[in-house]
Amino acid sequence: MARRYDSRTTIFSPEGRLYQVEYAMEAISHAGAAVGILATDGVVLAAEKKVISKLLESSKGAEKMYKIDHHIAAAVAGITSDANILINYARLSAQRHTLSFRELIPVEELLTHVANLKQGYTQFGGLRPFGVSFLFAGYDKHHKFQLYESDPSGNFGGWKATAIGANNQSAISILKQDYKDDITLQEALLLAMKVMSKTMDSTTLNAEKLEFATLRLVEGEVEHKIFKEKELVELIKAYQATVPGAQPDESAGLDSQNTDSSARFHPCDTRRRYSSIA
Repeated sequence: MARRYDSRTTIFSPEGRLYQVEYAMEAISHAGAAVGILATDGVVLAAEKKVISKLLESSKGAEKMYKIDHHIAAAVAGITSDANILINYARLSAQRHTLSFRELIPVEELLTHVANLKQGYTQFGGLRPFGVSFLFAGYDKHHKFQLYESDPSGNFGGWKATAIGANNQSAISILKQDYKDDITLQEALLLAMKVMSKTMDSTTLNAEKLEFATLRLVEGEVEHKIFKEKELVELIKAYQATVPGAQPDESAGLDSQNTDSSARFHPCDTRRRYSSIA
């Protein structure tokens, strides 16, 4: 039945479903997981980098963390080329608002711009939905720190903690159990590391396969920080110290020599070659 109604994004099935949008969400479920946690004094974003071959040269910069404006950052899961288009659109929207109104764009207003663009690609013939989901972390003087999720359908919503990408349901289950309203930024970092350790494809935590970023206030100014490898190694050790019986992983910060070449491969998962799943 689905094959009769999935050739156009503008055709509803008799059950009221838009299959192309669902297929876009399925593509995201093959991407590396991304986790966002809202703390009392900031926001934590964490993501898994998919390493499909040890022959690939590792990127020197962040692959899944983006800075949109001084007060907004994002983590992505999905097709990287689609993410780049939307990230550039978000950055342009933020600067247009600043130029017009001489103030930083509110976080939810920026999400509305991005969501409207996404929704338009599900409503017109000849277009396909963007195959990417975002976690937006932001701060403004009215609503303080905020965390939003945006999906390919154009929907978005605010969250205290959530996850997108591979094994997102398992990640959300852990967050439901361990999240608390008065969680601090440091506790949120350890919780994000716990979630990543339970949902990543690899059996051991490795700084090469992780990206962490925080958004916090430093002397009244919003600071967006992306963790360097040395800081990730220290965070991994701090997390392992909280796990009873866990042995410190000496290879946490070393170049990975045992990349799992048999890891699950998806047709879109051709990172740094064509359109990649991140």
